[in-house]
Amino acid sequence: MLSNIIKFRVRYGETDQMSFVYHGNYAQYFEMGRTEWLRDLGITYKNMEESGIMLPVISLNINFMRPGKYDDLLTLKTTLVKKPTARIEFDYEIRNEKDELLTTANSTLVFVNMKTNRPMRIPDSILNKIEKFME
Repeated sequence: MLSNIIKFRVRYGETDQMSFVYHGNYAQYFEMGRTEWLRDLGITYKNMEESGIMLPVISLNINFMRPGKYDDLLTLKTTLVKKPTARIEFDYEIRNEKDELLTTANSTLVFVNMKTNRPMRIPDSILNKIEKFME
């Protein structure tokens, strides 16, 4: 499916006393991946929200294999799992500079109408951009 790759360096404030990435920070890393994945399609969270659409996370499952460490340059791969409907699902992989797999994860988000605060189907404008890159 459709993937995006970003690189980022672990900052000191993201680590615990052992200089390992604090587990709670991984959710923020995955959000960076989703944001850039959407941006590559020409979609931004800002524009979605301005058009009345929210995209909250309803499920996040993280598997930790090895720790990320302070000053590591990490590579995050974000992949669309399947064609979205009212939900959109992503898989993630984080690797270090040695290409060792550190973490895998999966998240599900739901499209929500900000006026009604109710789930909605993916807008055609977003689905069309996704389908264009899936061809």
